[in-house]
Amino acid sequence: MKKKAFGLWSAVFLGIGSMVGAGIFIVIGQAGAIAGNLVWLTFLIGGIIALLSGYSLSQLALRYPSRGGIIEYLVQCYDEGFFSGSMGVLFYLSQLVALAAVAKSFGTYAATYMTSGHQIWANVFAVGIIALFTLINLVGAAWVARSENTIVVIKLTILLVFTIAALFYVDPTHLRLADAPSTMNLFYALGLVFFAYQGFSVITNSVEDMVNPRSTMLKSMAVAIIIVAILYIGVSIVVLGNLSMDEVIKAKDYALAEAAKPAFGKLGFKIMAATALIATASAINATLYAVSEISYTLAKNGSLPKEYEYHVFNNTEGLLISAALIVPAILFMTLDQVTTVAAIAVLLIQGFTHVGHLLKRRETGANPLLIIVAILGMFSAAFIAIDFTRKQLPNIIYYIFGAFFMAYMLEVILRLTVGRIIRKTSRHKNKIQ
Repeated sequence: MKKKAFGLWSAVFLGIGSMVGAGIFIVIGQAGAIAGNLVWLTFLIGGIIALLSGYSLSQLALRYPSRGGIIEYLVQCYDEGFFSGSMGVLFYLSQLVALAAVAKSFGTYAATYMTSGHQIWANVFAVGIIALFTLINLVGAAWVARSENTIVVIKLTILLVFTIAALFYVDPTHLRLADAPSTMNLFYALGLVFFAYQGFSVITNSVEDMVNPRSTMLKSMAVAIIIVAILYIGVSIVVLGNLSMDEVIKAKDYALAEAAKPAFGKLGFKIMAATALIATASAINATLYAVSEISYTLAKNGSLPKEYEYHVFNNTEGLLISAALIVPAILFMTLDQVTTVAAIAVLLIQGFTHVGHLLKRRETGANPLLIIVAILGMFSAAFIAIDFTRKQLPNIIYYIFGAFFMAYMLEVILRLTVGRIIRKTSRHKNKIQ
């Protein structure tokens, strides 16, 4: 019998590595500019919502074990219809937008090394890193994959050292409650903050390779999210404790690096910026690989054109199509816009997944109250984020509706023209006991 790859701590490490990627480097300044010195509380609330969501997804993974993850749960909960198909396509599109957000973050941090033309250089670096890792994935990304664990250890170590050292330089006046913004701002920032947690769902994709998943799945999910939440809360306290609000707003796209200056000087800024580059680069490589696998699976199961299945070198044509679709988001959207769209899309898709779970709760045996709270948390965070964002970025609501409409119409067109539909892959599998 083949030895299972994931025990408790390897699954925890998988989840931590997926969460502590580009997200914290992207959102800490943006969320801090909204929630101010109470952003740590937003990270706490986001962690609680992530725990509830993780519980729901864990129960679905045990009932419908599949490497397809959320796509599989959607089609199991809503059957092989237009809704589940369009949600599967939307999930794919949301991964592209999230990838654009990570690339924009890479470009933004890389541009800090340039003396002028930061916005132009940010786009150049963002498109360039997508092109580089597309080429690497075409040729074969095995050497990068082997380095992922090392990268995770490096970025975690640097973040921990930064957090502990920076605590000694915190200015208590920056954290005064008297200077805190409106309590509502905590919730306005919630959508962005959840983006930093969203990698936890990859733990469910490992269910078929997990040792004793009945006891390991939920435990590894909880441990990973709790550890990351503690890290994020600590990082948010030292960032807002070391920088004034004016400094946070000015450097919101690279606030984590800016906050390293009081403790480590200019060298600290460069080290943290370099760490962000490493983290975002590794996230881009892993996510590009995942996106190509998602698009290939969707095409093979029927929800994307056959062109996505065609092989090019050691990958598929779907990788090239996906990379090409990312570029417009990089060039024509700001980091704020692309990050917010990605965050809201993730919240809505997971919200719909939990609604479907509620319909299947008798099959999964999950606690309905916890599922309902997860649903409320997801949709509340998404709608509050939309309401806040449209005040500064009026077109954001059109991007969201446009993404839903495009996904639905693509599903309709594919069904009517070639009769391709997304199908269940675990229909013959038994619930994990």
